[in-house]
Amino acid sequence: MSQDVTPIEEAGTDSLAFRPPKVRLVKAFPNAFKNVIATARTCYSSKGIIEDDNVDVEKYSELAKSIYEAGHHTTFQHATFQFQLSDVSRQFVWSFLHSHPFYNSEQVSQRYVEVKEGNYFIPPIKGEALSLYVTAASNQLSAYKKLVTLLQKPAAAEYYARFPGRVNDKRFSGEIKKKAQEIARYVLPVATYSYLYHTVSGITLLRYAKMKKGGDAAFETRQVVDMMVAELLKFDPNYRLVLDEPFDESYFTEYQYGGAGAGPDFAREFDRELGGHTSQLIDYKVNSERVVADSVREVLGFTHSMLTDNEAIELAINPAKNRILGNALVLTTHDKLSRALYHASYTFRKKLSHTADSQDQRHRMTPASRPVISEHISEQPDYIVPSLIMMDSEAESVYRSVMDSTWESMYQLISMGVEKEFAAYLLPNAFPIRFTESADLLNLHHKIEMRLCYNAQEEIWQASLDEVRQIVDVHPRLGKYLLPPCTIRLLAGTKPFCPEGKRYCGVPVWKLNPSEYKRTI
Repeated sequence: MSQDVTPIEEAGTDSLAFRPPKVRLVKAFPNAFKNVIATARTCYSSKGIIEDDNVDVEKYSELAKSIYEAGHHTTFQHATFQFQLSDVSRQFVWSFLHSHPFYNSEQVSQRYVEVKEGNYFIPPIKGEALSLYVTAASNQLSAYKKLVTLLQKPAAAEYYARFPGRVNDKRFSGEIKKKAQEIARYVLPVATYSYLYHTVSGITLLRYAKMKKGGDAAFETRQVVDMMVAELLKFDPNYRLVLDEPFDESYFTEYQYGGAGAGPDFAREFDRELGGHTSQLIDYKVNSERVVADSVREVLGFTHSMLTDNEAIELAINPAKNRILGNALVLTTHDKLSRALYHASYTFRKKLSHTADSQDQRHRMTPASRPVISEHISEQPDYIVPSLIMMDSEAESVYRSVMDSTWESMYQLISMGVEKEFAAYLLPNAFPIRFTESADLLNLHHKIEMRLCYNAQEEIWQASLDEVRQIVDVHPRLGKYLLPPCTIRLLAGTKPFCPEGKRYCGVPVWKLNPSEYKRTI
């Protein structure tokens, strides 16, 4: 069951173009593999807790292998490993690192940190293809810089409308630049480098090793995962006992159907069915309000005559009644009564830019089925245009021009025989991700609360507002309490109402009715 780690040098890349990722294990659980055995043995110990120091790995190696092979993986969850990852693409992070619930990451923000020239992944291509790729990526970076400048005028107009007392105060010019930068990044390629702390358990790392040949960035994924595994084995060689061979590419169903997708026809059909929504409610549990009410009564041991449906629903989701909702620690999963919200659930068909979806997918308890990117690229440019772009004609001209040239470059690369996986790195952050997402109300409540804040990215804010309005239509007693954090804190009596401090958006949102919500930046 052992697996050899492929050295990065054997990848056959052009050393002048390809920049290997940087991967370093910086913190790790002591006695990691011994703890796997110690926790397993403790389950059957009549003498109390088995200590790590009392574990002979060689003696119990068969036990470790047998529980791993049988799927008893909780013992592998205790040990955690924190990595520093640098020179990894946003595409890889979206496709692999953040496509599951079992991780914790702190990634550099493109909203607030300016992207520098040449700061992007270059795939293992050479010659004319390499030159074309680099030229296209450089053009995207140049357009980004132009847009940061051009968008500061409309961003300033919107900003000073919120903060009229700050007009002509140079102390806030940096804030305006960040607003412009947030939208300018839509033209950046998904190849743009990121750096982050990434923490996973032992079992998640073993899953990475098993799945490393899948996803939209398979080449880059193999490089990064191999380096993570090498760091793990250097720290604790005992993990070789359970390290599986990876699945071959042919094992993944999406590879078997590669190239058979409808491309632009699919996109047109999907957009037509959205019916003008960013996020369209397509399914929900019809009896959710009654089920939530019944669940509250079950928690409290109350009969229908003691507590009506309306009263029960209010106890669960009205922050004035359930004050736990007003706490920033997000304690609802630990609270018996709040867990009644698990039973309501909603499914949305969504269309978000790659960059907005990177925010959306961080809400790991609202899972989605996201596309294989290479199956969705068509020769026709396909991108989302933020509202701030359309407020400046010169900015819109720059934006649309670089989109046209980017698609032309991608298809030139594909016609030259470059794999779609590599050409796709030129896709801009504005590329639409079309997918379906489902969530129970308890976890959707948290997501909506965070993303209805006026400091949230504007596109995901709009999608969240779209969702709330549709939930209100079908379940008004539940939907009316899907609110931004300041309003929830107002109802719960938690002060200050805005938890953002110096990051206050400038709008007293807690005084607004949701029908009045409106923003551009």
